[in-house]
Amino acid sequence: MSEVSAAAAAVDESPAEPAVPAPASAPIPDVRFGPDGLVPVVVQAAIDGRVLMLAYMDAEALAATVETGEVHFHSRSRDRLWRKGETSGNVLRVVALTLDCDSDALLVTVDPVGPTCHRGTRSCFDPDGAAAEGAAAEGGTQGFAWLETLWTTIASRAVERPTGSYTTALLDGGVDAVGRKVTEEATEVLLAAKDDATASNETTRAALAGEAADLLYHALVLLAERDVPPSDVVATLRKRHTR
Repeated sequence: MSEVSAAAAAVDESPAEPAVPAPASAPIPDVRFGPDGLVPVVVQAAIDGRVLMLAYMDAEALAATVETGEVHFHSRSRDRLWRKGETSGNVLRVVALTLDCDSDALLVTVDPVGPTCHRGTRSCFDPDGAAAEGAAAEGGTQGFAWLETLWTTIASRAVERPTGSYTTALLDGGVDAVGRKVTEEATEVLLAAKDDATASNETTRAALAGEAADLLYHALVLLAERDVPPSDVVATLRKRHTR
């Protein structure tokens, strides 16, 4: 991959895993609890936006969630604080907490450990016997929704141009600089694919995935440099797909 491995390691633009709030580091959202002291909580997977479950928090559960970085609820059946996964080990690691427009409902984006539902399914909205592996399951989604996070970061770099950012350095070089990187990375993808075709194993497949990631990242930067939103690309693909 040439120098982009080191660069992308410094690329705050593509973190290796979702950020989990450090204990007591995040502010508690100003929630409007209902007359029963509860607020409905929609839990969504960070990797692909899949809705995993619906539950309720009170002020104690919300504070525990913010403090620990793991989702806590108020169990209405047991009338007590409940840490999701306290029995099964299938905890929900917090990525983000978002209030709705009226501040009376919460969206919690998570990195789930194991299946979310007590039936062993990935989501509480899945039918009985559905695969628990989620995005990795056959026929499941591929996690493309996370690319919105990467694009948001790249787009902000294009506007703010912070010093020390690899994306900023690329954008400052203009279309020629970014275009050269796209060409280089496309060649690296081809070479990695040929290596995998010769002797496919875990190492060659990981190398191919890494080079493809570099190509995709640089292609997005090129779109940002030309002020072309990825939605235009998606729209083009949709039109071609329906022909």
